[in-house]
Amino acid sequence: MLRQHCPSPLIQIAVAVGLSFPFIIASTSALTLAGGGWMANLIVYLIKEFQIKSIDAAQIFNIVNGSTSFIPVIAAIIADSFLGCYTVVWISSFISFLGIALLFLTSAIHSLRPPACELYGSAGSCQSPTKLQFTALYTGIILASLGIGGLRSTLATMGADQFSSPKDQGVYFNWYFVAFYLVSVISSTAMVYIEDNIIKPEKSPFTGIARVIVAAFRKWKVPLSCKSEDYCSGHDAEVNRHETAAVPSKSFRFLNHAALKTDGDISSNGSNTNPWKTCTVQQVEQLKNLIKIFPLWSSSIFLATPIGIQSSLSVLQSLTMDRSIGPHFEIPAASILVFVLITTAVFLIIWDRLLMPACQSLLNLTLTPLQRIGTGHVLTIISICLSAVVENKRLGVAKSNQNSRVVPMSVLWLVPQLAVMGIGEAFHFPGQVDLYYQEFPVSLKSLSTAMIYLIIAIAFYLSTALIDLVRKVTSWLPNDINNGRLDNVYWVLVATGVVNFGYYLVCACLYKYQNADKVEESSLA
Repeated sequence: MLRQHCPSPLIQIAVAVGLSFPFIIASTSALTLAGGGWMANLIVYLIKEFQIKSIDAAQIFNIVNGSTSFIPVIAAIIADSFLGCYTVVWISSFISFLGIALLFLTSAIHSLRPPACELYGSAGSCQSPTKLQFTALYTGIILASLGIGGLRSTLATMGADQFSSPKDQGVYFNWYFVAFYLVSVISSTAMVYIEDNIIKPEKSPFTGIARVIVAAFRKWKVPLSCKSEDYCSGHDAEVNRHETAAVPSKSFRFLNHAALKTDGDISSNGSNTNPWKTCTVQQVEQLKNLIKIFPLWSSSIFLATPIGIQSSLSVLQSLTMDRSIGPHFEIPAASILVFVLITTAVFLIIWDRLLMPACQSLLNLTLTPLQRIGTGHVLTIISICLSAVVENKRLGVAKSNQNSRVVPMSVLWLVPQLAVMGIGEAFHFPGQVDLYYQEFPVSLKSLSTAMIYLIIAIAFYLSTALIDLVRKVTSWLPNDINNGRLDNVYWVLVATGVVNFGYYLVCACLYKYQNADKVEESSLA
């Protein structure tokens, strides 16, 4: 951890009292400000500046969101195994800068985008972008996505590593998400770089996982034993006191073969002669922990998928609605999603400062990470129900005013569903990060914070596939959504969410915390 390599007592004291916290949050704020700015307006930019059809623009938006959420997983693996968090952070920052600069050039230089087209929804009558223009656009998007994706998980892990107490880490993750959402709304912050006390990566933890699998297959014929002396305990400095065991647990017994000692496995000085043939009990248990948490992790994919679809389609809805506030101001279509960000940030602050302490003092009630995630499931389903009801009303108004270019219905009708979505995110996103950070092996901390981004990545890719499927088998999503049945899409998502919530409840009831004392302390944060 950064805290372990401080060059002076002054810095040690500063880190000990948490003075590094504002610098991590400032970096997160600058990242969110830069990345959220171009991503939030991407659909509208593609439609109005590059004459891309609305549903296609929504699909590109989903792919970009999926990519920026999948890349953190790759970055986390690189940080854990090779370069370390700090190196990944500065390289990703540079790549992100190049991408955003190129996107800026596509908006500033007329030759890098097609001539303006005044007729929304009739892209066929407008001049299509040239190959050069498409190349500049997609290169900028790819570079910006790579940079932002590389920063997301590594910054979160670097910040959490500054705190040794699970309670402090839980508070950190709450405020990390406050910054993540709130700075998307606020336009004033500064980039702060962490230059001192760089943690160097240890050997790849993924090699240990691979060794367990290989060793288990190599020794699958060796009978298992109940005696601790028949297993290799090893000496793993990365394993904390909660992960030590003399005999492997009975779950996933096949993997226990990897820790069995046979003739020639241990040298005369007690060292392991072939780590690809014999692994430690700790390595076996670490892999088991990852397997046990996988069902819970998978249930969050269909939690995030409706959020991705709802976000992109809400922008399309807002393009057709009355966005005027008073006689002189009109809400930009892409800015409608800011209500999600505001609600999430505000609710996280209220929860951390008011509601959670009140529940603890008055009701002696605390929410575990699993309970927070479950609450997020319920609120997400409610949000999609509201989306379906509002869309049904919008379609009714649109059919009654077919000659009107703008549906005479205020875009503020979308606010309640987005607000409920934001409150749901305030529960399940920090809850998931907190759960994975406490339950993952010590050597995989960067990957633990990246798991949420892998969920979002898969969800956005899946939402793209689902929208394509709906377009092929139904007529619910034409280019002009006023002639479609977007409300039916939402009701399908509601049904999917209910089934997925049932699956989550089963997984949560069967799951046993691997670090129960840490989770209990975190829930008291």
